[in-house]
Amino acid sequence: MKNKLVFAYLFLQLGLLGLHAQKDNTKVVLITLDGFRWQELFTGADASLISNKTYVHDTTGLKTKFWRETAEQRREALLPFVWTQIVDQGQIHGNRALGSKVDLTNTMWFSFPGYNEILTGKADDIRITSNKKINNPNTTFLEIANNDGRYKGKVAAFGSWDVFPFIINEERSGVPVNAGFELAKGDDLTEREQFLNELQPSVPSPWSSVRLDAFTHHYAMEEMKKNHPELLYIAYGETDDFAHDGDYEAYLNSAHTTDAFIKKVWEFTQQDPFYKDNTLFIVTTDHGRGTMPLKTWKSHGDEINGSGSVWMILFGKGVSDKGEVAHEEQLFSNQIAPTILKTLDLKVPTGDMPGKVLKLN
Repeated sequence: MKNKLVFAYLFLQLGLLGLHAQKDNTKVVLITLDGFRWQELFTGADASLISNKTYVHDTTGLKTKFWRETAEQRREALLPFVWTQIVDQGQIHGNRALGSKVDLTNTMWFSFPGYNEILTGKADDIRITSNKKINNPNTTFLEIANNDGRYKGKVAAFGSWDVFPFIINEERSGVPVNAGFELAKGDDLTEREQFLNELQPSVPSPWSSVRLDAFTHHYAMEEMKKNHPELLYIAYGETDDFAHDGDYEAYLNSAHTTDAFIKKVWEFTQQDPFYKDNTLFIVTTDHGRGTMPLKTWKSHGDEINGSGSVWMILFGKGVSDKGEVAHEEQLFSNQIAPTILKTLDLKVPTGDMPGKVLKLN
């Protein structure tokens, strides 16, 4: 009887140690804003676009909301969380006017190749040449984590674009991906998830393949509250689609709303014991957009100058407070995947991820 009690005590202690270790593991949240230009991130509303009635329905209202005299004031009006909080505690890379460059290594400069590069750590200009719904032959860091016993079942992805199940290769990887117009699944749905499932089909999206970001955001938040994933990917999509539509007003309003969404995710992690002071955030985009001639702001791709120019925001656990970075080494999107794997104490595949791990400190 005594031996049984000893074994039971040891088993309990080992279980508690496991839970404690899990709680102390660094958690990672990756967030992307599809096709959001570095120009708006660092200088706010574009003077040539905000008053242009070709791209703005209510120029007066939009200028009241987002136009200010200086670039610093404009960007803060557009993205208040980024420029009043993140800038003081993290790093913001990609302001080319200050000599800070972040670029894609793929030469396609559109979404599937961009997300492949971010998620797998390498460009694939041979097999990833379109946005078609083909299962990604490459392995994402999400799949690598999900195949490791430490993170199995603790990885999740949410996206507004319905191609993400193929980009992440949900079928092979086993990573649960809620994207496009998918509903929350399972027998233990929260009241909020049930409500979102009822609401989403009744709220028409302007696009056939991209849902409104509010659904992506709230489905992701419910997942965090309910299952506490240790690795979470949230891919907001509206900015790119509004830009393709030539709607600069909606493009800016969407970016402003997404800034608030990111703030909500951050605030949740700081009040939840599982995530508090123990979560690394990386925010970036899959590609840039054009600038000159003016109409190319709507477009991207290898024929549009500037489409390979992107940006990167780092904050949270382990990140030093460099703020807006100037005149540092060239960064690339392919550095994100190996950085996340190293943060999670997972092996970086030799030769498969050519990008260097980012210097967080």
